[in-house]
Amino acid sequence: MTTLVFGHKSPDTDSTGSPILWSWYLNEVKGANTKPVLLGEPNTEAAFMLSRWGFDKPEIIADVADDQPCIVVDTNNPAELPANINGADVQAIIDHHKLVGGLETKGPIDITIRPLACTATIMIDLMGDDAVKMPDAIKGAALTCILSDTLEFRSPTTTDHDRAVAEKLAADLGLNVTEYAAEMFAAKSDVSDFSDAELIRMDSKEYEVSGKKFRVSVLETTAPEIPLGRKDSLMESFKTVESEDGVDQVLLFVVDILKEEATLLVPNDLVKSVAEKSFGASVDGDAVVLPGIMSRKKQIIPNLAV
Repeated sequence: MTTLVFGHKSPDTDSTGSPILWSWYLNEVKGANTKPVLLGEPNTEAAFMLSRWGFDKPEIIADVADDQPCIVVDTNNPAELPANINGADVQAIIDHHKLVGGLETKGPIDITIRPLACTATIMIDLMGDDAVKMPDAIKGAALTCILSDTLEFRSPTTTDHDRAVAEKLAADLGLNVTEYAAEMFAAKSDVSDFSDAELIRMDSKEYEVSGKKFRVSVLETTAPEIPLGRKDSLMESFKTVESEDGVDQVLLFVVDILKEEATLLVPNDLVKSVAEKSFGASVDGDAVVLPGIMSRKKQIIPNLAV
């Protein structure tokens, strides 16, 4: 049976590219039978990566069958995975997020979780000497993942090792990192075709804090004026998303990649309290700028307080 390789729901660039990267390695180097799949539509930057490097969009699946062999990458959180993930046969996990717990496996498995900015960096390390066998398209996917997750090395999650791996890949491909990252971020910033609800869910994760369920959404962009120009309609759409997704509150952070700051939309007193208690912000109005805040994983989630 074919082993499925997938990342989290609302797939970003890393959760789109890393399954492709790892499936290539397992199939072409290890002689396995795997295929990459997605748990939703890729975002605009991930779609750019697929087109730029000549990949077909992987199949989108809604769930996994009992005993379906699978490999989970870029998450270990059951809330971000198919509903039947504990009925499937999870054979490995490769991730760079904190250990959440709740996954159940059929037997002992390989788990690699490392404090690096990107899953693709970990995968290249795991390949060892076989990494030199990567064709240009696979190198391009890996480079895109690393530049995306590090925001071209601006994110506080960036390590020297992530940077070194990315710079080596760019050199192999004959690419200028800054110029290529600008292409990526332009694609990420082109959100005009998406509805408010789609934008809210595009790069979002569910977290519970003190009994409150939040959908924590991040829009990383070099053109923050585009989503912020839709501020009123986005906040109105929070109610629909909250009702449909069974969460108490949407928290939407618009991250300005170039200014290295985030703007949190503040529709009510609950979010105002979150902004004040989590980030020491002084809120006046329906939005607040949070200087230096760029990483949901390292700066937003760990600090959330109600």
